[in-house]
Amino acid sequence: MTSPDRTSRSRRDLWLLGALGLVAVMLLAWLIVDRAGGSENGGSENAAADTAPAMGPVGDLSRRIDGDPLALGAVDAPVVMVAYSDYRCPFCAKFSRDTEPVLVEKYVDEGVLRIEWRDLPIFGEQSMAAARAGRAAAAQGRFWEFATAVYAASPDRGHPDLSAEALRSFAETAGVPDLDRFAQDATGASADQSIYADVLEANAIGVSSTPSFVVNGTPILGAQPVTVFEQVIEAAAGSAP
Repeated sequence: MTSPDRTSRSRRDLWLLGALGLVAVMLLAWLIVDRAGGSENGGSENAAADTAPAMGPVGDLSRRIDGDPLALGAVDAPVVMVAYSDYRCPFCAKFSRDTEPVLVEKYVDEGVLRIEWRDLPIFGEQSMAAARAGRAAAAQGRFWEFATAVYAASPDRGHPDLSAEALRSFAETAGVPDLDRFAQDATGASADQSIYADVLEANAIGVSSTPSFVVNGTPILGAQPVTVFEQVIEAAAGSAP
């Protein structure tokens, strides 16, 4: 006999898959229309620039909060990449180690790109505990250092064991100044509402896996090669007003 919880989860998963499929169809349609427009104008780069949309099919998900500790880059950068991540996700770790540094040097440091983190804890209670810990590090201005430390130690396969002791150790590596305050914040529920808001945002657009990204409304699913991110970012920068 199927339990009500399992039935509810199955219905939710089917809904998320359907929503994600809709986003993919919308993106494909946008790409087809965009390329067709370029062909009708003889492939002119100027004509393509004139007809390119400023925002992709998912829409503008940026928050652009000045001083947001969970964001990298200028608040008025023309391109914003929203990143849905889980600290126990091996592919999030791969993105953090291999791709993010390239994008930061090439686009964030040049004022073109802003990266906004979103928590999407999908790999159990330790994922939620790590999300709280990330917010605790953010409260002391060491969010990105904390995330980098966690991902630097993550295995290439499987999920890391992010116990309370491990999270405190990563906070120390990240240079969080008050570790006792960190431990208190990381085990409290003060950040839960903000974390759940990120999860709801992801669910609303059909994102149920990590890492997932939305660059000026254009989705990128998974830890794609850096060239994929470069193409989408440069296209978005070229179409930004």
